[in-house]
Amino acid sequence: MTANGALRSTQWFGATGRSGMAYRGWMRSQGFTPEVFDGRPVIGIATTWSELAPCNVHLHRVAESVKRGVWQAGGFPLEFPAMALGETMLRPTAMLYRNLLAMEAEELMRANPLDGVVLLSGCDKTTPGLLMAAASVDLPAVMVTGGPMLNGKYQGTDVGSGTAVWRFEEDLVSGRMTQEECVFAEGCMARSNGHCMTMGTASTMASMAEALGMQLPYSATWPAVDARRYETAQRAGQVIVGLVRDDLRPSAIMTRAAFENAIRVNAAIGGSTNAVIHLLAIAGRLGVPLALDDFDALARDVPTLVNLQPSGQYLMEDFCYAGGLPAVMRELAESGLLHADAITVTGSAVGANVADAPCWNREVIKTMAEPFQPAGTGTAVLRGNLAPGGAVIKQSASSPHLLKHRGRALVFDSTPCWSSGTAVRAAIPACLKCPTWRCQGSSCSGAFGTWCESVTGGCPAPPTARWSCMCRRRPRRAARWRWCEPVTGSPWTCRPGR
Repeated sequence: MTANGALRSTQWFGATGRSGMAYRGWMRSQGFTPEVFDGRPVIGIATTWSELAPCNVHLHRVAESVKRGVWQAGGFPLEFPAMALGETMLRPTAMLYRNLLAMEAEELMRANPLDGVVLLSGCDKTTPGLLMAAASVDLPAVMVTGGPMLNGKYQGTDVGSGTAVWRFEEDLVSGRMTQEECVFAEGCMARSNGHCMTMGTASTMASMAEALGMQLPYSATWPAVDARRYETAQRAGQVIVGLVRDDLRPSAIMTRAAFENAIRVNAAIGGSTNAVIHLLAIAGRLGVPLALDDFDALARDVPTLVNLQPSGQYLMEDFCYAGGLPAVMRELAESGLLHADAITVTGSAVGANVADAPCWNREVIKTMAEPFQPAGTGTAVLRGNLAPGGAVIKQSASSPHLLKHRGRALVFDSTPCWSSGTAVRAAIPACLKCPTWRCQGSSCSGAFGTWCESVTGGCPAPPTARWSCMCRRRPRRAARWRWCEPVTGSPWTCRPGR
């Protein structure tokens, strides 16, 4: 609303003279009747639908459900596109474009005759990008995420779209899986619309939107193809009209208390470490004080309650049927770990929203008395000379032997270098020191410190010739080898790294 209590959209559609005629006339070219300009709230529906973002490909249908709800509540819905960021397709990473989405969506909201907006997201960076935009514009807003896929199914077992691919790759390389079986398995991991059904970034940020109060209860977990996903979207269309009339804005919902709730919920669900960078960015748009150390301090007393991949056994579909996020938040609230009075898009406080939330499966959602993992197993902040500004680790998904380690630091200059394992140190009981190779763009340069041996045995002297490196990755639990070959000589291979 404007300062005098009028709707923003009336500056367009309520205008007199030539300008008002132009605004209304051009909109009527779509077949709208004059009644839509009678002063009702105009609701924008920001959709990140795209066939290049498979996680979001169904959002145009979700938008239709939102429109039904807006019409029911007496609003005027208008759908508009925002940049789709599909982590599965975009190179080098969708993170590079998150802020661009936030800026684009922000300017579209500011520049158009909108009184409120429904945000439709799915894949990883689309959720924080749209929340950042809504935070900056501060128009009444509701988020509707697209929902997770159905559980993957392969050879009678559940497989996660974001986790099984690693195992399948290992099986293929090691010969435990044929190429034909691999092709079949590809269609089993992602067998419906929706985002990854593991607790990766997409599921985490959907949960964060709900924990912040910007998404309706249960909205984070209904599967994308479940009828209740579309029912929730229709309800969101009704809710946004009420938010406009009540002038309830994101700045009143996403407060410091709401962010503290989200951080603790992230710890309880075994959420992604990416929640850290996204929540910090959203808070920054609102001017809410939030720092990296807050994540460490607030998560320390919170146990991991959800037995979900990659930390545990189950997937998002199971989490939904077990009771979803409200069941987890009820556990936290009853233990005094949530700000129960934080307001949400429902118009009610979060404590009231989750007070009666049931849990139907204690194998999936554990209790505070008997958690899946003990307190302090969520995101931890690490500091030291390697990361003076801080680094984060998802303890709940880390193997115990990784939590305490002493050894040489390995430096990777690029993702391909990391994937090939070119910086992995090898160990041979006794041998000459040979070069270890670090990728620098498309070339390799030597630096002493790694033990190598020739293919035929023995140890070479430090090379003086120019070298080119060809990298091959072995199964994750097997050895990683790097083949290096002097331009004018015979091949050498590094021994397996530990």
